[in-house]
Amino acid sequence: MKYCSFYPLAAVGILLLGALGAVSANAQSSSNSVVAAGATPRLVSRQFSFTEGPAVDRAGNVFFTDQPNNRIWKYDTRGQLSIFLEPAGRANGTYFDQKGNLLACADEHNQLWSIAPDGTVTVRLRDVQGHTLNGPNDLWVQPKTGGIYFTDPYYQRPYWTRQAPDPNLGGQKVYYLPPNQTTAVPVDDKLQQPNGIIGTPDGKLLYVADIGAGKTYRYQIGPDGRLQNRQLFVEQGSDGMTIDRQGNVYLTGNGVTVYSPAGQKIEQIAIPEKWTANVCFAGKKRDTLFITASEAVYILPMRVRGAQ
Repeated sequence: MKYCSFYPLAAVGILLLGALGAVSANAQSSSNSVVAAGATPRLVSRQFSFTEGPAVDRAGNVFFTDQPNNRIWKYDTRGQLSIFLEPAGRANGTYFDQKGNLLACADEHNQLWSIAPDGTVTVRLRDVQGHTLNGPNDLWVQPKTGGIYFTDPYYQRPYWTRQAPDPNLGGQKVYYLPPNQTTAVPVDDKLQQPNGIIGTPDGKLLYVADIGAGKTYRYQIGPDGRLQNRQLFVEQGSDGMTIDRQGNVYLTGNGVTVYSPAGQKIEQIAIPEKWTANVCFAGKKRDTLFITASEAVYILPMRVRGAQ
């Protein structure tokens, strides 16, 4: 999450799915676009303060956060919105594990949560060697092992009593929490401000955005979960990220920017909001792009399907 303070906007109610966002997807051409022919981003609702952290479950339902209002919402495959959890630990980024639990970066107390389908919360990680985390931001689950990678940048929150990072933590890092463990280990401590994160479905590659430096990197994932061979992927940072089955990577911020696996920009999807925070593929066929953007959420039919 990029914002440093809450947007003081009042909720203005739910808009019907038929309300269209007045913006095109800016496809390069109809033949090579990842967006479905003739499709434009469609406004689902504008009743939030700052939307983030979309994650899709096995059925294709999307869960996303509204951190200022301390809620996790559900957008189901029928197009219905409902509140899944409130209060929600000021959850930010989320991701589903193999057991169907929703993992959340709960930065009210700078923890990682596991939320069961019935809403029961288990704290997976409280700190790192007794030191308070900056504020877990976004995460991804390695599909073969269940290990968790998460970013830990520092964004001052108005609900914190502290006014600075724990100096003993040693900076803003990317961490790995091995499966069935309670201790996380840093796997990259050389980034300015790590934020968005996503991996490939085969569990071999990890992408991490350094939003502070305006860069996104690609790593190989070692057999012990450690990251190897960091390479610059693109000269663009990102708040949130996702990936499709063709290996294209979707970065957010100024709308949604799509890059090929080779790092070539192939599409710019414009979203009519101040900031596009995050994105995931939704629906039973994973062929709908679900976009969290400031105080609104959008959907966009796609030619491609999500890899997650």
